[in-house]
Amino acid sequence: MRVLFTTIGSPSHGRAQLPLARALAAAGHEVLVATTPALASVFQQDDVRVAAAIGETTPQSFITPELAERVARATEDGSEPRDAMSRLMFHVISGPMAKKHWDEVLPVAREFRPDLILRDGMDMSACLIAEHLGIPHLPTPSGTSNLIDPAELLPGLNALREELGLAVQDDPLSIVPHGRIDYVPPAFSFAEHLPSSYAYRQSVTVDRVSVLPQWFAQLPTDRPLVLAALGTALPKIRELTADGNQEQPFPMPDPVGTLRSMIEAVSRLEECTVVVATSGLPADTEGLPPHVHVTDRVPQPLLLESVDAFLTHGGFNSIRESLRTATPMAVLPQFGDQMANARRVEQLGLGREVTDTTPDGITTTVHETLTDPGVLARARAARLAMLTLPEIDSAVTDLQKIV
Repeated sequence: MRVLFTTIGSPSHGRAQLPLARALAAAGHEVLVATTPALASVFQQDDVRVAAAIGETTPQSFITPELAERVARATEDGSEPRDAMSRLMFHVISGPMAKKHWDEVLPVAREFRPDLILRDGMDMSACLIAEHLGIPHLPTPSGTSNLIDPAELLPGLNALREELGLAVQDDPLSIVPHGRIDYVPPAFSFAEHLPSSYAYRQSVTVDRVSVLPQWFAQLPTDRPLVLAALGTALPKIRELTADGNQEQPFPMPDPVGTLRSMIEAVSRLEECTVVVATSGLPADTEGLPPHVHVTDRVPQPLLLESVDAFLTHGGFNSIRESLRTATPMAVLPQFGDQMANARRVEQLGLGREVTDTTPDGITTTVHETLTDPGVLARARAARLAMLTLPEIDSAVTDLQKIV
């Protein structure tokens, strides 16, 4: 069986696909990943082929001044800015972004001749390529696929289908005709509009060679351990826009400012030990109290096994890793699906959303998360539900049956 993965967005999208790609390769199937040059390194340690055929883009890079003005008019008419922005993203993902990726990925697919496409949740071109080739396709876990409303995508995709000579579809769920893959139990699903299909256990060993630095063994164990991290997506967007190659039509959070607020907030948690992962962002560490330890990066799934509370941006990878390790979350969302993820975490009783984003507000939310026994009990229930799911290796048999 030949399996084509498509991977766009941030490194977290590729990391979500790694366990699945490994399982398929280990079972003797041929795996090719079509991705961007920046994400190719995510797969370099694994027994898969990589084609860096997709240009560096973000959904925001397709937003023209005319589209931005449309959003502005929608909010003037009374729509919530978040709802108007979501509709704009649906337009971009199902239109110009899908067409660009069709042009980039179709030649790769024609040469590779896949039997199955496992696509990034943000990649709608793979749906059309699979229809063109007459093969099945499924989305892999991502925050974008959790947000997507298929009914909102259908008009744009059908317009593109007509342009490309493909059959128009009546069913909005034509984007998941064979289901979707998730790493959380249905009772803890974060998908707002897509049905549950194939659920497998979230892996705690995404990085095969991950190990905690030796200084972690010297951390005090007579007090709660808190991890604070900002993720990879926002720093990546900052990197893309810093050199002037891409402009953001709407204001984006300043990750350096957010990191500064997080460090100031956890500095007040004197009863805890705190590790702050900066994702390589600049951080002023001068004068920090001794209970705060700042580092560029940590093997997050590994460290979460010993963490009592996680101050997180709310990316879907971090959410799943927290569920797998029964780690209560204080979610400080920044953009995209993180807003919905924060609301869902609170709805499920797995933690708190940080609504007051001042350092005082962040400190208060982390403290509430740490001291609420109901949150810890619910996090433990989520982990038990996770452990009832089959290992990712069983996905190979399921996918073979689909093909």
